[in-house]
Amino acid sequence: MIDIEVEDAAWTSALPDAEALVRQAAEAALASEGADGEGVTLLLADDAAVRELNARFRDKDAATNVLSFPAPPNPERHLGDVALAFGVCAREADAQGKPLSHHLQHLVVHGVLHLLGYDHMSEDEAEVMEGLERVVLAGLGVPDPYAAGEGEHD
Repeated sequence: MIDIEVEDAAWTSALPDAEALVRQAAEAALASEGADGEGVTLLLADDAAVRELNARFRDKDAATNVLSFPAPPNPERHLGDVALAFGVCAREADAQGKPLSHHLQHLVVHGVLHLLGYDHMSEDEAEVMEGLERVVLAGLGVPDPYAAGEGEHD
């Protein structure tokens, strides 16, 4: 089950189809790993909310584009939660010259892949994760976010 919570109306003001875009990207990421029946919660928040989560759980007092919080194994098959900050995402999309819709779908795929156990702490891990992101995004009609070296994450 995919649960989408829109906490910041700026998301739907900028992208009236934000929830559909998020659902489509999450479903594609889950399907890519055969995890179609798994549950995730996606929060479309503002920068302040994501900054608070980042400070509380990662000791980083700054907003970031996307945060993933994997859940421990559970009978409900809930993989975890993903939070996205509108302001950060919108500024990044603008700076990178790409549609916010594409950037949103990229970051949803990225966040869900974290919930599925992927990471980018080492160069080898990043190569695997980014390769899978490219494949999933291509299936959604989203161009390679790493082609211009602009898809990095902290």
